[in-house]
Amino acid sequence: MTTSPSPSPVHVIGGGLAGSEAAWQIASAGVPVILHEMRGVPGVKTDAHHTDGLAELVCSNSFRSDDWEYNAVGLLHAEMRALDSIIMACGDAHQVPAGGALAVDREGFSQAVTARLQAHPLVTVVREEIAGLPPQDWSNVIVATGPLTSPALADAILKTTGEESLSFFDAIAPIVHADSIDFDIAWRQSRYDKEGPGGDAAAYVNCPMDKAQYEAFIDALLDGPKAEFKDWENVPYFDGCLPIEVMAERGRETLRHGPMKPVGLTNPRDPTVKPWAIVQLRQDNALGTLFNMVGFQTKLKHGAQTDVFRMIPGLHEAQFARLGGLHRNTFLNSPRLLDRQLRLKAMPRLRFAGQVTGVEGYVESAAMGLLTGRLAAAQALGRDLSPPPPETAIGALVEHITGGHLEGSKFQPMNINYGLLPPLEAPRVDADGKRIPPKERGRAKKRLMSVRALEALKTWRDAS
Repeated sequence: MTTSPSPSPVHVIGGGLAGSEAAWQIASAGVPVILHEMRGVPGVKTDAHHTDGLAELVCSNSFRSDDWEYNAVGLLHAEMRALDSIIMACGDAHQVPAGGALAVDREGFSQAVTARLQAHPLVTVVREEIAGLPPQDWSNVIVATGPLTSPALADAILKTTGEESLSFFDAIAPIVHADSIDFDIAWRQSRYDKEGPGGDAAAYVNCPMDKAQYEAFIDALLDGPKAEFKDWENVPYFDGCLPIEVMAERGRETLRHGPMKPVGLTNPRDPTVKPWAIVQLRQDNALGTLFNMVGFQTKLKHGAQTDVFRMIPGLHEAQFARLGGLHRNTFLNSPRLLDRQLRLKAMPRLRFAGQVTGVEGYVESAAMGLLTGRLAAAQALGRDLSPPPPETAIGALVEHITGGHLEGSKFQPMNINYGLLPPLEAPRVDADGKRIPPKERGRAKKRLMSVRALEALKTWRDAS
C-alpha cells in the first residue's frame, strides 16, 4: 500500500496577527508550516514592538465592536470565529471590560497565541530575519511582515514590482496606571451603558472637562512640541489613527465631536450638568491595573505628553506605563500588484497578508492572514479554493484590496465597513410585517447584510 507524500511546508514570514493566523490555518488543514519571526534575534527589533511574543499588539488593545448584527467589525469577528480563528479564540479567552467592544489583555493574549502555535505539531517557529526575497526553493510563501516590514525585504519586493510602496504614519496612545487615576473626579461608565461581550456596562473610565478646561487643554495640545520626522514629512496619516493634536489642528471643536464627545455619559456626582468634553480610558490588561487613553494616539514629545495629559481632570497625578509614539506603516499598491489569491502577480509564489495589503486594523489584518493561510494550504494540497464571496466581510476586504477602489483614484488602506459589501435595499417592514420607521431602516439594513454575510460564509466554508 502506498501513502500520499506529505505536502511541502508553507513558509510564513512574520509572526504578527496576520502571520500567526495564517500559520494556524495552514497547520489546521494538515499542512506543515514554518513561521519565520525576526523578533527574538539578538540585535533585531522594530520601532514599535516591546516583546518577542507572537501576535503582539503594538497600538490599542481593542478589536473594536463585537456586535455582529449592526457593526461590520463585529460581523468580521463572527466570520473569523466560524472559521476557527486563533486570534479570535485567544482574544475571547483574554478579554477585558470594554463596553460593546472586544478588548484584550495584550500580554495574556500574545502569550496564548504563542503557546498554541508552538504546541502544534505541524508548526515550526524559527527566529530569523528574512533579508531580501525568500529563497527560490520556497514555492509557497506568505509575506505577513506588516507595516514594519524590514527595509531589506521591502526593498526587494519593490524592485520586483517596479513600484514604490505607499506609506503613512501610525500613532500609539499612552497607557496609564489605574491606581494613579483620581476616582473622586473620574467615574466608570460605558457610553449609553452598553454592555460588552463580557457583560460589563461600566467598562470605561471617564474624565470630564468643562468648557474652560477643554479650551486650555486644546491650547496646550496645539502648542506642545511634536516629534518630527523630516524624511517622512510628506507621508499622510491614516484617518482611522490620527494623532490627537492633528485632529485638534482641524478645528477646536473636532475633539469634542470625536474621541472626547460627551454623549451617552452622565457624571454621577453632578448628573444635571453635562460635561463639555470627556476623555475616556479603556482597561488594557486582565488585572485592571492599566488603562489606555482612547483615541489619544499622539506624536507629542514625551516630556510634553506628561504635562499636557495631566491637565485632564482625574489624571492630574497620572503615572504612565507607556507614553504615545509614532511609527511608519507601509502597504502595497495591491489592486495593481496582487491577484485575487493575494499572490504577487510578478512572483506568484509569494502571497501577502495583513496591513501590508492595504487593510487597516487588527481584525482586518488577521482576517487576511486567515484567508491566505487557507489559500496556501489548499495550494499545498493540490486543491482549488477561491476567496469567500463579496457578500461576506472577508470577501469584501479582498474585493477592496484587489480592485474595489475607484478607477484612477489613489489606493488607500481601509477598515471593514458595510460600504464595502454589495448593497441591499433597506427593509420597510420587519419579520412580523410591522412597518419600520424611516430612521430605523438603515440599522435594519445592516442586520440583513450581516445575516446574508454569515449565510454566504457558511456556504463557502462547507464547500471548501
